[in-house]
Amino acid sequence: MTIRLVDFTPELARSIPEFASSGASSVELVHGDGESHVYAVHIAPGDSIGPHPAGFDQLFLVVQGSGWVAGGEGTRVSVGANRSAFVPKGELHSKGSETGMLAVMVQANRFSLAESA
Repeated sequence: MTIRLVDFTPELARSIPEFASSGASSVELVHGDGESHVYAVHIAPGDSIGPHPAGFDQLFLVVQGSGWVAGGEGTRVSVGANRSAFVPKGELHSKGSETGMLAVMVQANRFSLAESA
């Protein structure tokens, strides 16, 4: 087994132009068997990823900074260190930050939240 380092700086990220997004970019970190993916998502201060249906169940874990996630009704909930968001497949949602944030987004066809969540 060989340990590999994976860089995910903003300079390596691909812009996310879809969904009327601005200042958002991502680096695909891994893709698993079947339909599972892990991305590092960068959102610049004052920017967002616009409303769109989740293509997969999604766990959005903020590792730096803070921001918000909104469901289809548009109500924003705060996310940051020690507080993540679970978005079910098909759910209309958006994400953004006033101060900038870096998050790890884990996607799969189906997740079951742990009972402690």
